[in-house]
Amino acid sequence: MSKKWNIDMVRNIGISAHIDSGKTTLSERILFYGGKIHAIHEVRGKDGVGATMDSMDLEREKGITIQSAATQVQWKDYTINLIDTPGHVDFTVEVERSLRVLDGAILVLCGVAGVQSQSITVDRQMKRYNVPRLAFVNKLDRQGANPFRVKDALVEKLRLNAVMVNIPIGLEDQHRGIVDLVQMKAFINEGPDGEKITEIEIPADLVDQAKEYRHKLIGALADIDDAIGEKFLMEEEPTLEEIKAAIRKGVISLKLCPVFCGSAFKNKNVQHLLDGVTYYLPTPAEKKEFALDLNNNEEKIELFPDNDKPLVSLAFKLQETPFGQLTYMRVYQGKMTKGDFIINQVNKKSVKIPRLVRMHSDKMEDIETSYAGDIVAVFGIDCASGDTFCDDRINASMQSMHVPDAVISLAVAPKDKTAANNFSKALQKFRKEDPTFRVHRDEESNETIISGMGELHLEIYVERMKREFNCEVIVGQPQVAYRETISQEAPYDYTHKKQTGGSGQYAKIVGKIQPLPPQEDGAVFKFDNKVVGGRIPKEFIPAVEEGFKEQTVKGPLIGFPIVGVEVVLEDGAYHDVDSSYMAFKIAAMAALREVYSAAKPTVLEPIMKLETVVPDEYQGAAVGQINQRRGSIVGTTAFDGNCVIEAEVPLTEMFGYSTDLRSATKGKGEFSMEFAKYAPVPRNIQEELAKKYQAKRAAEQK
Repeated sequence: MSKKWNIDMVRNIGISAHIDSGKTTLSERILFYGGKIHAIHEVRGKDGVGATMDSMDLEREKGITIQSAATQVQWKDYTINLIDTPGHVDFTVEVERSLRVLDGAILVLCGVAGVQSQSITVDRQMKRYNVPRLAFVNKLDRQGANPFRVKDALVEKLRLNAVMVNIPIGLEDQHRGIVDLVQMKAFINEGPDGEKITEIEIPADLVDQAKEYRHKLIGALADIDDAIGEKFLMEEEPTLEEIKAAIRKGVISLKLCPVFCGSAFKNKNVQHLLDGVTYYLPTPAEKKEFALDLNNNEEKIELFPDNDKPLVSLAFKLQETPFGQLTYMRVYQGKMTKGDFIINQVNKKSVKIPRLVRMHSDKMEDIETSYAGDIVAVFGIDCASGDTFCDDRINASMQSMHVPDAVISLAVAPKDKTAANNFSKALQKFRKEDPTFRVHRDEESNETIISGMGELHLEIYVERMKREFNCEVIVGQPQVAYRETISQEAPYDYTHKKQTGGSGQYAKIVGKIQPLPPQEDGAVFKFDNKVVGGRIPKEFIPAVEEGFKEQTVKGPLIGFPIVGVEVVLEDGAYHDVDSSYMAFKIAAMAALREVYSAAKPTVLEPIMKLETVVPDEYQGAAVGQINQRRGSIVGTTAFDGNCVIEAEVPLTEMFGYSTDLRSATKGKGEFSMEFAKYAPVPRNIQEELAKKYQAKRAAEQK
């Protein structure tokens, strides 16, 4: 790096949005104006090149972003580390993983569709990690675009304090540029790639609208900043510097969401958005970050992006390359230099940094040192995503990220026995890369089972095995991740007695099991010890808990995990010689099996939140399809000849939905879905599932 590292001139930002809102197109423009690429390529480009940030072949074919790519651009005097995140819900962990390490984000919204289901999910994730954001209303060149309606939706649906910081000059095919409400000046983009920005007089027909929205902007800032508040009351004009400082303060304290508008595809207003990133989003030093001190009971310690302090960095993403595993790292504190030794806090292994690179999508440049606040990539380090690396002066770990449960599984096997080696290599690699992709062997059927976030998620991995590992795969029927639970209280009183040569086994436990209401921390099992007077010795209590817990891994009803159970242990008895840890554990396991049917067990199935968009004339057909799939319609909204149907549908019923929807709407319908909750299955389906499971058990026992 020729220029000195100055943390105030650095921004780590991400771009996230609903699928098809134009995130990747926007990233492409940012790279172009930041001088990283010399020609613009479209996502589904005619030139066959594909967008720079979508470096996987699969991403280019499907025209969607699967892996978040990291790159760095220079804008004026600033360094912007940019991470393009996927919008598709099956790759939600990529979004989580990126937000974890970002200091700010741009929420991209479609100027026509506005706030969509995925925008809501992304917003929820940003709030979980307290990420300050700017909103960019894109696609104003499209028919029916209305940025003011989108701004209102941000307020109503996402409860954001959204204010316009610019308003468009012309919409649809008339869209030419914007009026900047902060400077009260108008700008239009000219030139083939919109690289020429010309300042013009504010068009006469927009003067009143501009004044009205500027008044709203200053009014919103008056609530955040006292100096502006006073001027607002005295009806004095705040200075440009005061306005910028107040917007920045509002954004960083998560009290304000400035709304920019334009059209990335038509190269309108991307430069102003970049200025907004440098003006309003925090530097790495301004977003508070904490680590957990492993020497001191996981006490929180605040991290400071200071190059001389002990190193704390987080590996947030892995990528396999022809040169080996590439690990993306966010350096929170201290600095990393090529040849340094760093310690992986998970297994306490010390590793040497062989090669440090700065990424630009899929190209890279070698560097010697990376400083606090930066995002870089390291070669030749073996770790999993989410591992913390420190130097030997500190023993701390970053909080791990939230990883959602898998909802769907597939049995997979290599088509050709000779490819078995590649098959296991591929599974191991994917598992390391993606915490939501899980692999296990089913003991009973001896099959390899992969589980993930949805049909598309697993489909992409199967396809990647074929392409990257030259391994064709046979895929079984998709299996939904059911759960079992109990619906009423049931008492147990169980004695485990076994007399054989030598010492016997003896344990008696008495208590009840009861339904556990949903817990804030997401716990699905709770153990409550109410034994008094030493009726069961203290050292055997954990054995009882362990036994019950182990028995919930596989329920007797259909062989799926039991959730939502509270076990109360009230009484029991023991024998001086014959009682042991093992005896109490066995007693607990048997007690749950014995009492389970009395607690009225029910099967729960994953319910998905489905959002389907179809042209108006197909609304009836689309609603009909959802009803046939046991779906319940939550609401429908119409805009510009299209109809958005929101529904909740059991995942089991969603297989093959995309094909049916396409054929019913002549290819014009689209949908997105994400996991919503678990709910009881209808009685008849539960009986069918139980019957199948019993038949399978009987067949295995033969």
